[in-house]
Amino acid sequence: MDKYSFLNAAHSAYFAELYDQYLRNPDSVEPSWRAFFQGFDFGSENSEVAYDDGAVCISPEIPDHLHKEFNVIRLIDGYRNRGHLFTKTNPVRERRKYEPTLALENFGLLKEDLQTVFSAGDILGIGPQTLESIVDHLEKIYCSSIGLEYMYIRNPKEIEWIQSKLNINDNQPKFSTDQKKHILSKLNEAVTFESFLHTKYVGQKRFSLEGGESLIPALDALIESAAEIGVKEFVMGMAHRGRLSTLINIFGKSAKDIFSEFDGKDYEQEVFDGDVKYHLGWTSDRESTGGKKINLNIAPNPSHLETVGAVVEGIARAKQDDKYADDPSQVLPIIVHGDAAIAGQGLVYEVIQMVNLDGYKTSGTIHIVINNQIGFTTNYLDARSSTYCTDVGKVTLSPVLHVNADDVEAVVHAMLFALDFRMTFKRDVFIDLLGYRKYGHNEGDEPRFTQPKLYRAIAKHKNPREIYADILIKEGIVDKDYVKNLEEVYKASLEEELEDSRKQEKTVITPFMQDEWNGYEYADVNMMMQEVDTTFSKEKLAEIAEVISTLPKDKKFIRKIERLVQSRKTMFDEDKLDWAMAEHLAYGTLLQEGHDVRISGQDVERGTFSHRHAVIKVEDSEEEIVLLNHISDGQGQFYIYNSLLSEYGVVGFDYGYAMASPNTLTIWEAQFGDFGNGAQIMIDQYVSAAEDKWKLQNGLVMLLPHGYEGQGAEHSSGRMERFLQLCASDNMFVADCTTPANMYHLLRRQMKTNFRKPLIIFTPKSLLRHPLVVSTVDEFANGSFQMVIDDDKAKVDKVKTLVFMTGKFYYDLLEVREEQKREDVALVRIEQLFPLPAKQLRDIIKKYKNADDIVWAQEEPRNMGAYGFMMMHFEESKSFRIASRRAYGAPAAGSATRSLRRHKEVIDYVFDKTKNNQR
Repeated sequence: MDKYSFLNAAHSAYFAELYDQYLRNPDSVEPSWRAFFQGFDFGSENSEVAYDDGAVCISPEIPDHLHKEFNVIRLIDGYRNRGHLFTKTNPVRERRKYEPTLALENFGLLKEDLQTVFSAGDILGIGPQTLESIVDHLEKIYCSSIGLEYMYIRNPKEIEWIQSKLNINDNQPKFSTDQKKHILSKLNEAVTFESFLHTKYVGQKRFSLEGGESLIPALDALIESAAEIGVKEFVMGMAHRGRLSTLINIFGKSAKDIFSEFDGKDYEQEVFDGDVKYHLGWTSDRESTGGKKINLNIAPNPSHLETVGAVVEGIARAKQDDKYADDPSQVLPIIVHGDAAIAGQGLVYEVIQMVNLDGYKTSGTIHIVINNQIGFTTNYLDARSSTYCTDVGKVTLSPVLHVNADDVEAVVHAMLFALDFRMTFKRDVFIDLLGYRKYGHNEGDEPRFTQPKLYRAIAKHKNPREIYADILIKEGIVDKDYVKNLEEVYKASLEEELEDSRKQEKTVITPFMQDEWNGYEYADVNMMMQEVDTTFSKEKLAEIAEVISTLPKDKKFIRKIERLVQSRKTMFDEDKLDWAMAEHLAYGTLLQEGHDVRISGQDVERGTFSHRHAVIKVEDSEEEIVLLNHISDGQGQFYIYNSLLSEYGVVGFDYGYAMASPNTLTIWEAQFGDFGNGAQIMIDQYVSAAEDKWKLQNGLVMLLPHGYEGQGAEHSSGRMERFLQLCASDNMFVADCTTPANMYHLLRRQMKTNFRKPLIIFTPKSLLRHPLVVSTVDEFANGSFQMVIDDDKAKVDKVKTLVFMTGKFYYDLLEVREEQKREDVALVRIEQLFPLPAKQLRDIIKKYKNADDIVWAQEEPRNMGAYGFMMMHFEESKSFRIASRRAYGAPAAGSATRSLRRHKEVIDYVFDKTKNNQR
C-alpha cells in the first residue's frame, strides 16, 4: 500500500492550513507533521524532476493535487516574505530588481494552473479560489502602494493579527466620501502652504515638505483616530523637513507667528537668543472631531539629526509615569526621521534598543520616515548598505510598512494600521514614506548638480494634491471648481495672517509644555547665587536612616550586604555619615517631601564603585528590594535603573524626562566621568544651550566620577574643562563637592528652588570611603550648601600661601600639609565652580592679608581642569601661581608609576615654589 495514500482521503484544506502553520512557526505543529513537511521542503529544494514542458514534479509519491496545494502555499509564503521587494512604492524612479521573482514558475506552478481552484485560499480568508484569484489577492495585499515586512516577527499572535488585518479589503483603503474630502482638504493645506512660502520668501530656507505632503493628512488621521481610542497626549520629534507645515496644519501654530520668524524680527525677550524657525518646539491643545481633548507636543530639536528622538522618548516616559501609570499607552510618542539619518545615525540604534527595557519603554513608538531617497547630495545607494533605510527596526522585530507617498489614501491607511498595531501590542512600528524632495537640501540649493536625471523626473511630476484631486474627480466626488476653491480659501487665510504678522515688531516665542512648568520662574545668575533652605529635621532624618538600614526579616541576603546595610544605622548613630549616606538621605528626604527621584546610567543600582546599593537582591530568588520606596505613606516614587551601555541615547532620554517632570530629581550618572563625552551632542545642543535657544528649563543632574588615582587616561577625568567652557551667564550649575553634607544639600537644593537649571557634579571615587570624608548629622539637618569652604584650621595671621583648589585634590594637599606641619599654608575649596562665587573668593583673599603667594592648584594637566575657566571668570587668578601637571593631549598617564610621579610633582610645587614642574 502507498504510504502516502492517507493524503488522498483527507481534505486538502486541512493540509494547506497545517503547512501554512508550519511555514510560520515550525515548532507549533505536531512533531510527525513537522518531520513530514521538513522532508517535503528538502525534496522541493533537492529532488526536483524536470519534464520536457518545463514543469517540475517534486516527491512524486505525494498526490499531485496536494503537491500543488503545497506549492500554492509556498507562493503565498513568498509574497508574505518578499512581496515588499516588488511593490509600486517609488513615485519617481524605477525600483531595483530582485531575484528570484514571485513568478509562478519559481514555485513549481504553471500558467495552466491559474484556473485551478485551490483550498489554499482558505488561509487568506477568501475560501477555495482559482490560482488566478489568489495571485490577484496577493498582488493587491503585498505588491501595490504598500509593502509590508513582518514575517521575521517571532510572536505568532502578532503574525496572525497582521495577516487578518491585511485580508480585510485586500489591504486596500476604504474611505467614505466625507473622509476622502477631508483627506483632500489636509493635502491641499500642505501643498498650498509650501507654495505660498515659496512665492513670499524666495530663496529662504524652509526645508519644504514638497514631495511628501501626504504626511499631513496621515498625521491628522493618526491623531484623530488615536484620540477616539483613548490616547490623551502626543509627543512628537522631527527634524527640519516638513516641520513648519506640521506646526501649522497639525499643531495649530499661527501662520502669523511663522511669518514673523521668516521676517527675521528680534525676540520680545532680551535674554533669549532664540533659534531658527524650523527648530522651535510647540505645545497645543486640540479637540478631535469626536469631541476628545488632545494635548500635542512637538519637541524642539537641533540640526543634529535624530538627537530629538531620545528626548521625545524621555518626555513620553515622564508623562506616563506622572499621569498615566495605569495605562501608559495613553501617551503616544511619534518620531519623524529622514531616510539618510535613520540609516546613518547610531543614536537611532541606541533608542530602539530601549523599547523593551523597564527604565525606558514607552508602550510603543510610531516611527515615520520622510524618505526623499537622498541625503543632502548623497544618493541612497551611498547612504546605507542595508536594503531599506528602516532595517534598524528589525532589531526589535517591529513591522515596517513601505508606502508610496503619492498614494495619499494608502499613506493614511498605513498610518491607521500602525496605530492599531501599537495600541494592540504596545510595540514600535515603522512607516517608510517613500517620496521625493522637490528642491535641494534647502530651497537655495541646486540639486541638478548631483542628481540631474532624478530632478528631470521630479520637475515633470504632479504633486500629490493634483494626483488625488484627479482621482476624486474621476470618482465624481469633487469637481475642478471644488479643488480650486479649497486652494483659494486656504491661500486667502494665509494672506490675512501675513498682513497681521507685519504689523508686529517683535517675535514672541511660546514656552514648550507650559502646563508642566506652571509656577516655575526663569532665573538669572543673581537668583542662582541665593542661599536656599535645605534643612530637614534630625528626627525625620533618623526615621529615614532607620528605613534604609533595615532589611526584611523574612528574606535571606548575602552576609556582606547585610553588614553593609546595617552599617548605615551605625554611621548615623556614631555621627559619621559618608558619601553613600549623603545620597540616600538626600533622596529619602526629597521623597518624603513628595518629589519623585529617577536615577539611570550604567550600573547605578549598585554603583560603579559599589557604594550605593539602592537595589538589594534577595540571595535565593534575586527579588529586588528598594528600601527608599518604603520611607512613608504618600511619599514620592524612587526609580532607579541600570541603563543599556549607551551615553548619547540615555542622556537624551533622561534630559527629556527632566524636561517633562520638573518635580522629579532626574539624575544620569556616568560610569566614569569622561564617558560623558559619548553624549557630547546632547550636552552641547540641549544641556548647555536649550534655555537660550528655546526658553527650556531643565533640572537634569549629571554625576561624573572624576579624580586622578592612577587609573589611566580614560578613568581619571570627567572633562571638567569642557563643561566649564560651555558655562555662560546663567545656563547651568557646575560643582565639585568634597564633603557628604555638601553633596546632600546640593542635591536637595536642586529641588527646593522655583526654577530649574542643569546641574553638573564631578563626583569622587576614592573619597567614597576616605576616613576624613564624613559629615555630622547636624551638618545634614541644619546646614546648607557651601559654595566655598574656607580653611577652618588655618591661623590667618600665619598664612603666607593661600591655595585655591576644587574636589578630591584637597585631601591630597591636606595630607602633605599635615605631614610637613605647614601652618603658613591655607587650603580653600571651591565647591561651586559655576556660577563662580567671586565675591566670596575676593573676601577670602582679603581675609588672608599676609598671604603674598596665591596658588591655583589642580591635579589635571594645565590645558584641562578649571584653570582656563578661572582665568576667564576671575580676573585675580591671572596673577596666581599655577600648580598643575604640564599640558598633555591625554588626561592622564597610563602608567601608575608615571601618574604618581606627576601627581607628586604638582603637590611638591604647591608647597615649594622652587620646584616648578613646568620647567
